[in-house]
Amino acid sequence: MSRPVFTVHTTDTASAAGRQIMAAVERKQGHLPAAVALLAESPELLKGFFAATAAFDSTDLDPVAREVVVLTVAARNECHLCLAMHTATLTGLGGAPELIEALRDGRELPEPRLAALHRFTLAVLDHRGAVPDHELDALLAAGWKPRHALDVVLGVGAYTISTFANRLVDAPLDPALAPYAWEPAA
Repeated sequence: MSRPVFTVHTTDTASAAGRQIMAAVERKQGHLPAAVALLAESPELLKGFFAATAAFDSTDLDPVAREVVVLTVAARNECHLCLAMHTATLTGLGGAPELIEALRDGRELPEPRLAALHRFTLAVLDHRGAVPDHELDALLAAGWKPRHALDVVLGVGAYTISTFANRLVDAPLDPALAPYAWEPAA
């Protein structure tokens, strides 16, 4: 349930800029996600998020690596919506159930190269970018390049916007994401 202060916008209630973004999302996805209807209160937030994610999607990180970064941020920030959405995405990419479960639960990943990326993403979050040399060295030793370290920072930034905004408005899961729902361990 969303907080009463945030409006679940429709094309009738959103600003002109909000309506434009809502229409574009609906065209692309075939439906209007509840989170977008809530976040349309700030079209600038949506524009910024979509621009940042488009830039992140164009990085040199492959799709599975990008999802490792996103799910690491989502798990750390406990965004149930992002966890469900990106579990669905990684599942569609053929992500192994063991990989997905480890990411959702914040555990060590089974594949060493992705585990190094996961640990580095956590280090970026934990140290607010001032990653200790040994963490960067471990990323590079696993076969990643210096540019990938910067790509991780972009992903952390993009998905911090999303996870924080979704949590602020208490964005609900859309019914299609229900099979991918996540609850933190008690």
